[in-house]
Amino acid sequence: MSILDWIVLSGTLAFIVIYGIWKTRQQNDMNSYLLGNKEAKWFTVALSIMATQASAITFLSAPGQAFVDGMRFVQFYFGLPLAMVVLSITVVPIYHKMNVYTAYEYLEKRFDLKTRTLTAILFLTQRGLAAGFTIFAPSLILSSLLGWDINLTNIGIGIVVTAYTVIGGTKAVNQTQKLQMAVIFVGMLIAGILVVQMLPEEVSFSNALHIAGATGRLNAIDFQFDPTSKYNVWSGLIGGFFLAMSYFGTDQSQVQRYLSGASIGQSRVALLFNGMIKVPMQFLILFIGAMVYVFYFFNPSPILFNKVALEDAQANVSNFQNLENSYNQSVDTRQAKAIEYAQALNGNGTNIETAKSALISANDNLESHKEQIIKQIEAEAPNIDTNDTNYIFLGFVINYLPTGLIGLLIAVILSASMSSTSSEINALASTSIIDIYKRILKPNASDQHYLTVSKLISIGWGLYAILFATFANKLGSLIEAVNILGSLVYGVILGVFMIAFFFKKITARPTFIAAVISEGIIIYLFFFTEVPFLWYNVIGCLSVISFGLLFNTFLKNNSVVKTD
Repeated sequence: MSILDWIVLSGTLAFIVIYGIWKTRQQNDMNSYLLGNKEAKWFTVALSIMATQASAITFLSAPGQAFVDGMRFVQFYFGLPLAMVVLSITVVPIYHKMNVYTAYEYLEKRFDLKTRTLTAILFLTQRGLAAGFTIFAPSLILSSLLGWDINLTNIGIGIVVTAYTVIGGTKAVNQTQKLQMAVIFVGMLIAGILVVQMLPEEVSFSNALHIAGATGRLNAIDFQFDPTSKYNVWSGLIGGFFLAMSYFGTDQSQVQRYLSGASIGQSRVALLFNGMIKVPMQFLILFIGAMVYVFYFFNPSPILFNKVALEDAQANVSNFQNLENSYNQSVDTRQAKAIEYAQALNGNGTNIETAKSALISANDNLESHKEQIIKQIEAEAPNIDTNDTNYIFLGFVINYLPTGLIGLLIAVILSASMSSTSSEINALASTSIIDIYKRILKPNASDQHYLTVSKLISIGWGLYAILFATFANKLGSLIEAVNILGSLVYGVILGVFMIAFFFKKITARPTFIAAVISEGIIIYLFFFTEVPFLWYNVIGCLSVISFGLLFNTFLKNNSVVKTD
């Protein structure tokens, strides 16, 4: 990067962090540190909710996901708006009325301590790992840019994010996320405009859409009901609804965002605003990935976008130079066919359908050629990471964007990571201190003691996330991996909360047993079946409810049903 890029990058990030810490100094008690004194307005809460969900993984991996698989991933979010409406009506008033620090406090009031502890541990397990993903994503950027060791970069990024989270608590998270989201929106909008403007003069925006559509990259909607398909309208509406219900309704990293709202109304508007914005935002991010795909029809398209992996392949794979030369010939052929198709669309060439068929054939040939080379790399040099979905958008930014904008786009991705990771560490600390330490280990200490321990626990979770980040690169597409991880527990947690909210006759013991059995079922599905991960959320939730009803009928339980 140029000096100007470094100035833009460092200046943007430094301003965000310093502003957040300055605005949130003097957090001297648990209420201000964990909930920000419940002073946040709806717009601040809404941006904090969006920033928590939209980590660097969203802006780094989602365009790459569209590049390799088209835009069908957007269907993943189709159930989210409906979930926001349901949560605004049902869950938000309950949490505010009970004046809780965490979502899991409610479960002890409704059930018992062991049910509260189980759900808290499930949350802590998966969210601590997810925090590792959000640290790894920006480390990937800096290590690729500067040639740094990625593990050392993980440590550096993790320390910076953990530091301002520990210093400022929830208010620091909320305040910095407002600026981070502003940078993110501006940066991605600029990237979307530039990728279209950088196409050849004879290729219009309309031509680019036709090329993307012809090669399967605008496949945003699939109405076919196929339980084995990861992404279609039905898995998105049903599985996505259950996932969003659990994530926004029971995951402390999100619940804590709207618990900091000044009132029920402020929290409700924040959730509804998120429901309206999320799908269009994700659509545009994926669309940028589809346009980057078209961009590489007219520019050199490497076998691997990960430069380190490509250099290793060149050094360790026999006859790689000849393979690369042959591949580049296929790239040139595809480019020629793409230009012919654009000319045909503009009325200056052959028949449109003939040109389209020739383009599809050239593209299929190139993809097949690339797949064969990847297989040879994996056979001769299995240590080389050939899954470079997460490097595609990064490679475009570094190699093609103008000076200054590279720094801004890197700041976008780093800002997204910082915002999401800080929320996660903040929520992990809240759950650890409230649901485990204060409730079980040391229930009668002073508020100052709990505040000090909260900060120490934040540091501990930061270290835990850094440790897991060292393994994240082995898990493929980050945006898929992080959602698979969440789906392993979200359905079960949601089922427990659904019983708590709506099945007042089901008591603690049947609910606890149902949750344990259901989590076992989900783990089995993950390891031994091909069931797509979105359905884990549906199966987990309905399994808990079904087993809860069954065990409540047949098990003797002398406990009294608690109500809110």
